[in-house]
Amino acid sequence: MQYVGFALRNNLFVAPMAGVTDRPFRTLCKRMGAGLAVSEMVTSNSLLYGSAKTRRRADHVGEPGPVSVQIAGADPAMLAEAARYNAERGAQIIDINMGCPAKKICNVMAGSALMQDESLVARILGAVVRAVPETPVTLKMRTGWNRANKNVVNIAHIAEDCGVRALAVHGRTRADQYMGEAEYDTIAEVVRRVGIPVIANGDIHSPEKARHVLDHTAAAGLMIGRAAQGRPWIFREIEHFLSTGECLPAPQVSEIHQICRTHLADLHAFYGEKTGVGIARKHIAWYTRGLAGSSAFRRTMNQLDDPGAQGAAIDEFFGRLAEASDRFDCPMGGTAETLRELAA
Repeated sequence: MQYVGFALRNNLFVAPMAGVTDRPFRTLCKRMGAGLAVSEMVTSNSLLYGSAKTRRRADHVGEPGPVSVQIAGADPAMLAEAARYNAERGAQIIDINMGCPAKKICNVMAGSALMQDESLVARILGAVVRAVPETPVTLKMRTGWNRANKNVVNIAHIAEDCGVRALAVHGRTRADQYMGEAEYDTIAEVVRRVGIPVIANGDIHSPEKARHVLDHTAAAGLMIGRAAQGRPWIFREIEHFLSTGECLPAPQVSEIHQICRTHLADLHAFYGEKTGVGIARKHIAWYTRGLAGSSAFRRTMNQLDDPGAQGAAIDEFFGRLAEASDRFDCPMGGTAETLRELAA
């Protein structure tokens, strides 16, 4: 796929998720079949550029390109500065966050709160595009502030006029948060009304759903977020299904074990052992959700503060699963009923 000047493996994108899409997770998803992974958002507040958290979020060493960095804020000048800062440090695509529904972001008129002020949106997009003329700028947004105020088509036109090269649309309003069903009809309307690529986002959790969303919206690509948590192989599953119409066999337990172990090692190395162990806990919870004994396992895991002990616990847990069955075969990364019973 050609996307804003880059040749991608496919049209499958990893959605930017705060506290999730760090460099280890982005790299893993790319290995598992994603065409592009967008970083978790980086604040536009220049006072935070020196913080350890911001340095980690801006760390792309060894990451397969193209590198897409998402910035967030409400001040055009500061967002322009943030765009320049990241472009100078290796960002190949600058993505603007207008989709985050979190209160702490919206309360400062950033994220999806920006959709309430179309004139401010125009000033922000124009400032960022002018700040990085050699770097493509993209925009992620929702369908509107609430169901009575769905202005995504207006903002899509503004973005195109300002020189934004592509859009990602989460098919919900800010007020919807993650409730209800994604509005694919609205995304389809955006596709029809603009001449730049539109990426569809929201509730894409299986290869069959991916096919449906592409057919329904005529979007240029798909953005997948929560469904990839604990299931990064969803990208290769969707890639294969879109190419062949056939489902890949479910991954073997031994492969999931190895993916989890490698991911943990990358987290420990990236964050340092103490912070890495804490960050790894949520990923372990996602890898093991729905499996028999996982609740007790997570309680034990959350008491461990040593990388070695964490790894040993993972080995023991997946070892029991491997004795019961060699494949994960439920659509959300769980196992069959027999496996759940045997692993109890």
